Amino acid sequence: MKIGELAALVGVSTRTVRHYHHLGLLPEPERLSNGYREYRLRDAVLLARVRRLAELGLALDEIRDVLADDQGKELREVLLELDADLAGQQEAIRLRRERLAALLAEADLHPDSAVSPAMASVLRGLPAGGSKFADFDREMLALVDTTAGPDEREAFAELLRPLTTPEALARGEAIYARMDELAEAAPDDPRVAELAAEIADHLPEEMKALMLASVDGQPNDVNENGQWLSEMSLTLSPAQAEVFHVLMTMLRS
Repeated sequence: MKIGELAALVGVSTRTVRHYHHLGLLPEPERLSNGYREYRLRDAVLLARVRRLAELGLALDEIRDVLADDQGKELREVLLELDADLAGQQEAIRLRRERLAALLAEADLHPDSAVSPAMASVLRGLPAGGSKFADFDREMLALVDTTAGPDEREAFAELLRPLTTPEALARGEAIYARMDELAEAAPDDPRVAELAAEIADHLPEEMKALMLASVDGQPNDVNENGQWLSEMSLTLSPAQAEVFHVLMTMLRS
């Protein structure tokens, strides 16, 4: 058989056959006097075996190991590993579909809706809409959630959960409104210090400790060397940024 006939018999392309030759999965057959490869039945049997293993999902390197083992022990080991890998993929797909179902059930979807489930449950309990600073705060929380690891996301969401109680929610809405009122104010506005004190009293102790650690460069920073505070100074109005500078001074005292 010529290469085209072999490929057609097994149901692969001639390019695939050449690729298998290159990788050493299929030995080179004898060549005729005209230089063409001459394939025999044993080549078709081996090529069919490679195709079957590839269709199961084995990598070509794994197929090479399997074919080199005459006792078949390697095949069982590889297939068990493949089955475990597929089971893991199946579970991951199930969890992703559950998350997608939860997102599709929401009435209003926006780009930040696709945060982790833990953060999504927190954001649903925080004030939303009508406040520019509230929107900014939610964007920052979504950013932290995206850049953190899975365990850190859960822990961070738990830190925020006390802010989702009815009492905390009402107080948070009032704080957001007062922050919005400072958009055009001067940094030395007396309301700045008043609002900083209000926020210090509002935030959970664990959250305040985390903020201090990030600004002062302690272990487990949220953003190394307090970068979040510098970025807020560039994004917020001067008076709004000053609220957080005063807040950090209060927390250190």
